[in-house]
Amino acid sequence: MKVLCLQGSARKNGHTAKMIEWVEEELKEMGHEVESIYLNDKEMKGCMACMKCKEKPEEIGCVIKDDIPAILEQMVASDAVVFASPLYFWGPSAQLKTVIDRTYSLYVDYHMPTHASLIKDQRHGFLVTGGGPYENNAAETFTAFSRMKKPHLTNHTATLFLGGCKNPDNLGEEAKQQAVEFARELVK
Repeated sequence: MKVLCLQGSARKNGHTAKMIEWVEEELKEMGHEVESIYLNDKEMKGCMACMKCKEKPEEIGCVIKDDIPAILEQMVASDAVVFASPLYFWGPSAQLKTVIDRTYSLYVDYHMPTHASLIKDQRHGFLVTGGGPYENNAAETFTAFSRMKKPHLTNHTATLFLGGCKNPDNLGEEAKQQAVEFARELVK
C-alpha cells in the first residue's frame, strides 16, 4: 500500500513529527511504501472558491499556482493518507488546514446522485498532538475531520490524539505504542 503523510507542524522536531516518525517506521516494517511531506516548507495559498476545479471532474483543476496541486496529485496516487498536526485553537495548523481546504478540488456534485471523488475509497488517518485534554479541546477538530469522509467518499480508519505534550524529548514507550497502533489501524 502507498501511504502519504502530510505533516502540518511548524516544528520539524516536535511531538507531531516524532509521532509521524514512529508511524512511518511501523508502516515500512509492514512492507508499505511511505512518503512524507513537511507542509511548512511548501508554498501554499488558501482556496479562492472560484469553482474552476469543478469544470473537469476527472482531473485536479485547481488554478492556484503553488505547491498544493502537486500535493493533491500525490494524494490521488496514494492508497492512504495521514493528516497530522498539532492542535491550534481547537483545530489543525494553518498548513494542514490549507491543504484540507484545497481538497475541495478532488470531488464534484456533493449531495447529488452524480457525486464523484478522485480519492474515493482511500483510507484516511488523523493524528493530532496537543498540550491539553481531548474534551473541550480536541474533540471539535476530530468532528470536523470525520465529516470530510462524506464529500471525499473516503474511509477514516485511524485517529489518534496525544494530549499532555510538553517536551518532545520526553515522549515515551506508551506514545510510541499508540503511534504503532495508529499505523496498523490505518492499513488494516
